[in-house]
Amino acid sequence: MVNVKHYGFSLIELMIVVTIVGIITAIAYPSYQGVIADGYRGTAQADLLAFAAAMERHQSGSFSYKKAGSGGGDTGAPTVFATYSPSSETAASKRYNLTIVAADAASYELKATPVSGSGQAEDGALFYFSDGRKGWDKNNSGSLDTGEYCWSC
Repeated sequence: MVNVKHYGFSLIELMIVVTIVGIITAIAYPSYQGVIADGYRGTAQADLLAFAAAMERHQSGSFSYKKAGSGGGDTGAPTVFATYSPSSETAASKRYNLTIVAADAASYELKATPVSGSGQAEDGALFYFSDGRKGWDKNNSGSLDTGEYCWSC
């Protein structure tokens, strides 16, 4: 009689491993998505600051923030900077649309609106004001509440 040993895993052991992997995935994936959203929000913040620098360059040449929009307008898509963020990627990869909300001779308001259908769609708009104030519509209500005048609220 020959003594044969069988090596391998039982079905129960494999099911336990699959369950553990499923639990870890269920916990880790939302955290991963949050990190990705934070990264794109940080990129949009950097693009808003670069957009503000472009507005300052425009103002130094024309002595006004007016007419920095497309077609020489004071609002809408900018002509002095990219119209989307991340501006370092193609327009097909955009997560935010950059716009001039208001501009006059002495001040401006810039906005980064999340693109619908992207991972940032429910993230809330980012704002930058000519006086250095920053805002993030964290609750996505459509306007800045009292506690939302910061980017890290």
